Amino acid sequence: MTARRYYRDERAWRDQQEFLPERLRLTDETAPEEEHWDWFGHQVHLDRYRNPAGQARVVLHHGVGTNGRQMSLILGRPLAERGYDVVAPDNLGYGMTTVAKGRTPSYDDWVQLMVDFLEAENSRDPKPTVFYGLSAGGMLGYHVAAAAPADSLRGLVGMTFLDQRFQQVRDETAHDIVSSRLGVPMLRMSARTPMAKMKYPMTLASKMTALVNDRAALKTFLRDRSSAGNWVSIKFLASYLDYQPAVEPAAFDACPILLTQPQNDRWSPRELSRPVLDRITQVAVDEVTLPGAGHYPLEDAGLRELVDSVDDFAQVVLS
Repeated sequence: MTARRYYRDERAWRDQQEFLPERLRLTDETAPEEEHWDWFGHQVHLDRYRNPAGQARVVLHHGVGTNGRQMSLILGRPLAERGYDVVAPDNLGYGMTTVAKGRTPSYDDWVQLMVDFLEAENSRDPKPTVFYGLSAGGMLGYHVAAAAPADSLRGLVGMTFLDQRFQQVRDETAHDIVSSRLGVPMLRMSARTPMAKMKYPMTLASKMTALVNDRAALKTFLRDRSSAGNWVSIKFLASYLDYQPAVEPAAFDACPILLTQPQNDRWSPRELSRPVLDRITQVAVDEVTLPGAGHYPLEDAGLRELVDSVDDFAQVVLS
């Protein structure tokens, strides 16, 4: 059986939370429950704040430089304290999730895993669900909402919505212009060969140095192989960059959307979400600005606004 891993045995997130406001730092008593969900042999780690009486479930998804525990830190516990049933999965290759031996997941697998996870959660404990995605997790939420059965999600919140099929998005989120213009064609070719299994550091593929705006904090994130310091397969990168959604934005009608845009986001400023959000007209699209916040927010004012805005949005879509 594939081994199971736990955050309780890890040091990295404990070091990272020292850069958060003290009110958000987890202790052994306030940390989420840790579970694993078997998905085709993969042991998918779940951080969970269980509340069977909660009026809604909030699913928190990381990006390509973060993990589920980092989601629990900034949103999981605060939303649980407001009465929500909260769960933060680690998708394949990230956090404490263990990939089945001999498998090389693609971004398509990320989407399908979350579609299946929503179905499993609703079968286990039916209740309205709101999806929150940080960084690349925002667009993943869109891809999941587009592919999932109708009414799987009541609302979708994203820190950003990055469609990597657009050259501007690739240019501004990649590590450098050479990686964006020359590296992507090479990735596509390599993904069709045995090289597809080879691992590539996300620090060279993306603008990971813009993950947080505190230099000392950034060092702790980049050392963490379960988040910003992760290496992913060429297969994953190629499929991520070229993923075709089940429904294009102009036809998207799955659920209302909220953009929570950090004010001082040096990785994905507001204009990079426009190719997606400006084309969505069949559902409500709102946005809020997180004052003083970086891409992964460490700043107290932005974090308070983040929790309030997700809570307010959930109350509206649940009413």
